[in-house]
Amino acid sequence: MNKKKLVNVLMGVLALLLIVGMAYQFTPNLGDLFGRKQDGTPALTVNGATVTAEDLEAVRRSNPILGSADTGVLADDFKTYIVAQKVEQTLVTNAVRDIRVSRNDVNAKVKEVREANDLTDNKKWTDALQGAGLTDASYREQVRQSLAIERKVDELKKAVPAPTEAELRAYYDLTPERFQTDARIQGRQIVVADKAKAQDLLGQLKAGADFAKLAGENSTEFKDRGGALGPIENGAPRPVAQVALPSEVGAAAFALTDGGLTDVVESGGKFYIVKVEKYLPPAPKPFEEAKSDLTTAVTEQKQNAALEAWVRDLKKDVKIEYKDINWKTENPAVATVAGQDIPYSDVVGQVVNNQQFAGLLQQVPPEQAAGLVNGILKPQTVQQLIQAYAAPTIAERLKLNLTGTRQEQAAALAAYGSRNVRVSAADISAFYAQNKAQYANPASAAVAEANFKDQAGAVAFRNGFSGGNFVTAASKAGGTVSERGTVTAGDGGLSEELNAAVFSAKSLKDAGEGSLSDVVKVGERFVVLYITDLKPATTQPLSAVRDEIEAQVLAQKKTEAGQKFLDTQVAALKPKDNLKAVLAAQEKRVAAQTPKAPAKTTPEEGSGTGSSGTGSTDTGAAQGSEGQSNEGQSTGTPAEGTSER
Repeated sequence: MNKKKLVNVLMGVLALLLIVGMAYQFTPNLGDLFGRKQDGTPALTVNGATVTAEDLEAVRRSNPILGSADTGVLADDFKTYIVAQKVEQTLVTNAVRDIRVSRNDVNAKVKEVREANDLTDNKKWTDALQGAGLTDASYREQVRQSLAIERKVDELKKAVPAPTEAELRAYYDLTPERFQTDARIQGRQIVVADKAKAQDLLGQLKAGADFAKLAGENSTEFKDRGGALGPIENGAPRPVAQVALPSEVGAAAFALTDGGLTDVVESGGKFYIVKVEKYLPPAPKPFEEAKSDLTTAVTEQKQNAALEAWVRDLKKDVKIEYKDINWKTENPAVATVAGQDIPYSDVVGQVVNNQQFAGLLQQVPPEQAAGLVNGILKPQTVQQLIQAYAAPTIAERLKLNLTGTRQEQAAALAAYGSRNVRVSAADISAFYAQNKAQYANPASAAVAEANFKDQAGAVAFRNGFSGGNFVTAASKAGGTVSERGTVTAGDGGLSEELNAAVFSAKSLKDAGEGSLSDVVKVGERFVVLYITDLKPATTQPLSAVRDEIEAQVLAQKKTEAGQKFLDTQVAALKPKDNLKAVLAAQEKRVAAQTPKAPAKTTPEEGSGTGSSGTGSTDTGAAQGSEGQSNEGQSTGTPAEGTSER
C-alpha cells in the first residue's frame, strides 16, 4: 500500500473546499495530512502558527509542475503559489481547532480506511504507516482534523438560507438549457420474431398499408392499441422518450426528426419497425415543473458562496512573518476593482492549474514558457479575475438576484447579457456556406492492388480480367496482390497516383462485382487496382444539419454578446490593471537575486596568488553570511515580519 491510499479520506474532505470553483485551491501534501512534527526549519508563521521549509517543499513535491523550474520568473511564481497554498491550508486548519471530534469518531474513520485497504491486520497496518513515514498517533490526529473540517463545512452549508422565489426565477431565466424536457416522439411500432416477416411488413408499409392495422395483426407488442408506443390520448399515441425503446431502435427512431419509417432494426433477437408520427424536440420545462431541480442547483450555489466567503474572511488581516528569507514572497495587488484588491497569488494559482500551461511546459523550456505566460496567459487571467471580483457588485447594481461564487455570478451576468440573442435563417445559411467543407463526406471504396514487374503484363491482365476472384486471377497472371481494404479519398491510405486512379479517373473498366483502374506506374511497378463498393463524395444538405448549425451559431453569438455585456459593465467600475508593473518589478527582483557567472580569466590571471578565484569564493561566502544574517533579522524585526493579504 502507498501513501495515496491512506490520504484518500482526507483528500475527500478537503475536496469539499475545492468544488466552489474559487480562484485558489487547497493542495494538501502528505506531510500536512499526517501531522508532520514542527521540528524542521521554520520558514514562516501564519497568525503565529509555524510553517516549516519542509512543509513547503512537500507542497512543491505534490505537483510536478512546481518542480519544473529552479530559477527565473516561473520559479518565483511557483514559490508564490506554494506559500499561498500553505497559508490557506494553515488558516483552515487553525479555524477548526475548537471543533470537537470524539475519539470514537476518529476510531470509526480509521477502521473504515483500514478495512477499505485490507489493513485490518495490525502488523500490516503498522508496516504500511512506517513505509509512508507515519505513526498511528499522527495519522489519527490528522483524521481528527479532517473530520473537524468536514463538520465546519457542513455547518456552513446548513446555515445557508433557503433560496427565495426571486433567486429561483433568476436562475431559471438565465439557464433554461439546464431544465429541458427530453426529446420525445409520437409513434407506433411493429415487433416480430422473424426478420423475413419484418422485411415483408416493411415493404407493405412503404406501399401504403395502414400501420396500425398491420401492427394489430402482426406485432407481438402493443397490438391491442395498434402498436402505439404510448397509450392513446385524444386519438393519438402519448409521446415517449428514447429510453422507452431498445437502444438500437431508439437511435433509429429519434433520428427521424421529420417523421417517417425506420428500416427493420434488430435488437435482443426481435425485429422492429417504428413509424414516427411526430417528433417533439427538447423544450424548457415550465418553471413549476423545474422547481425541485432549481432549488437543488441554487442551494448548491449559495453553499459554494458561503464556503468562498468563509475562506475569504479567514484571509482578512492574516499576519505572515517570514523566518527564512529564502521563502519570502511578494504578493502585490495585481488589479483593483470595486474596492477590492486582487492578489498576484490568485493569478499564479490559476496559471499553475491551467491545462494549457501544463502542456506548454512539456513543449518549451521554462524561460521560453515564462515569456509566453507573461505575454498571453497572465493578462487573460487578470481580466477574468477582474470580472469575477466585480460580478457581485454589478449584480447588486442591476438588482439581479444572482447566487453563487464570484465566478458563478460572472457567468450568470454573461448569460443575462446574451438573454435576447436569436439566430436568423440568414445566419444559418451564411454559416453553412462558409463552412460547407465540414459537411462533406469524401468518396470511399474497397481496394485491392495487383503489382506487376512490367507494363505489358499489367496491361494483359487488365484486358483479360472480366470478373471472378481478383486475387487468384492476378496471382496467376504473375502479379503480387495487396488488400488495401476500405480507403477514403485523400486520407493517405493510397499514394497520390493510386488515389487519383480510384477517385479521379474519368472511367473505370467494369469487371464483375467491381471495377478495374487503368495501369498506373508507381516507381518501378505497374499497378492495377480492383475497386468495389465505390461511394462518391457527397455533401449533407442544409436541411440535414440545420439544427446542428443553429445550436452552434447560437452558442457563438451568445458567448460574444455575453462577453461584450460583461466587459461594458466592468469598464463602468473603472478597474485598475497593475499586471505590467507587477511583472516588471518581479523581473527586476528575480534578476537581482540570480547569481552572476564569474568573470572569465586569462591563464596569467588564474596563476599567481589565485586571488580571483579566492575573491569569488569569499564573495559567495559573504553572500551566504548575509543571507543568514537577514534570516535572523527577519524573525525579530518588523521589516521582515511583514503582513500580507
